[in-house]
Amino acid sequence: MALSDTALCSRALIRIGAAPIASFDDGTAESEIAGALYAPVRDALLSAYGWSFATGQVVLNLLDEPPLADYANAFQLPADFLRALSAGTGGRGRGLNYRIARGALHSDADDVLLTYIFRPEEEEFPPYFDAVLIARLAAEFCIPVTENTSRAEALYRLAEIEYERARQIDAQQDSPGRIEDFSLINARND
Repeated sequence: MALSDTALCSRALIRIGAAPIASFDDGTAESEIAGALYAPVRDALLSAYGWSFATGQVVLNLLDEPPLADYANAFQLPADFLRALSAGTGGRGRGLNYRIARGALHSDADDVLLTYIFRPEEEEFPPYFDAVLIARLAAEFCIPVTENTSRAEALYRLAEIEYERARQIDAQQDSPGRIEDFSLINARND
């Protein structure tokens, strides 16, 4: 079952014994806290790992103004960009030397294919990510809502366990990486 942003927050609030919310504009302390903390916590969790459901590829648009130094070209990052995983050119998603600076990707290449973490809609989150997000939100909401620091610490530990579990599940969504070109192996075979 796909959960909305307020449903995710409501489940986290219920975990700490608080009342659920119907929207971020309810006018309650819980809705105000959830509204302030939800987006940064979501984006931090999405950015922390190369989640398969939040990984995308896009050909970047070249910007008119080049970087001041080090690289020849600057490219516009997508609006939903959270973190770069790799960049390539010529139909390859990796292997390009680049730098992210001031909202642009700098490179000497003339075209760039970026593999990156984006911000998907909440309805696209798989159940294992919902679980880790709810656990982390409960930990984040605990002190402002209940003022109980020892309970918050316990919730952070549980959220970390849930995070590791979610990473393990997500890692099984892809073929294992392999070494494509390694000079020591090539030298040994010669």
